Amino acid sequence: MLSVNEKGLEIAEEMMDWSDELKVKTIELSNGAKVIDCGINVDGGYEAGLMFTDICMGGFGVSSITVHKVNDIPLAFVDITTDHPAMSCLGAQKAGWRVSVDKYFAMGSGPARALALKPKKTYERIKYEDDFDYAVIALESNQLPDEKVLDHIAQACHVDSANVVALVAPTASIVGSVQVSGRVVETAIFKLNELGYDTTKIVSGTGSAPIAPVVKDDLKAMGCTNDSVIYYGSVFLTVRGVDEALFKQVPSSTSKDYGKPFYKTFKDAGYDFFKIDANVFAPAEITVNDLETGKTYHSGHLNGEVIMESYGISGI
Repeated sequence: MLSVNEKGLEIAEEMMDWSDELKVKTIELSNGAKVIDCGINVDGGYEAGLMFTDICMGGFGVSSITVHKVNDIPLAFVDITTDHPAMSCLGAQKAGWRVSVDKYFAMGSGPARALALKPKKTYERIKYEDDFDYAVIALESNQLPDEKVLDHIAQACHVDSANVVALVAPTASIVGSVQVSGRVVETAIFKLNELGYDTTKIVSGTGSAPIAPVVKDDLKAMGCTNDSVIYYGSVFLTVRGVDEALFKQVPSSTSKDYGKPFYKTFKDAGYDFFKIDANVFAPAEITVNDLETGKTYHSGHLNGEVIMESYGISGI
């Protein structure tokens, strides 16, 4: 059986071996659990961001960085490829675990979810769960977790606390920007799952999105990083069977909240996520190649104007 935690652990161990080179820091807690700080008390970097992203996909996706232009402005882009889309994106990468212990809170993603089955219905739909002695989790937070948090994760994953590895990066960091844009394929697959499509029919997926420049404020960083996918994320999927009407609903432009930087939408909603149309959390465009018919379909469009506004890019 393919194990997202086994593959994810291999990359995490490499990060720990090369901490100085990657500009991250490994901390061993008193219960034996290990925390890899990727941007709280360290700078982190693009290479650490790529490894963080690959770990989130359980080692069954590959990421790289290139430079493309948006409105004639050069920006860093992250490119994602996976040949196990449902397992790597929904079974690992999806931020489906709200880790809350005392005053600590973080959105949890990565391989550990497949041990804790967070949420269980996702794993029932994709017919996957992991069985491994180690749990690797990625936490989006501006605080490092303590022993109680890692004990909580270990218990949910049915592993020893000493066998938990947690990677942590705030949204407002280089690694944070990379890993959020690195979810571009996952957002398409998540949207298809929510629309009722059987995502196990997706054979391969690839996508690209700009990496948001780092801003000082976590809340504004959350807006910029989401905009990277919402307004300039491109996804190409190879599938077995296409429902044209359903696939047309995937792009973010189908949402009533599409059209302005996400931070403004969030602010207008009184900073209440539940007042935001969930359909906006999707890539800007999607192209689908159906292996059964040999036909290819496209829906959506890129929006450089909102990206420029969101990133606050000005001339020098």
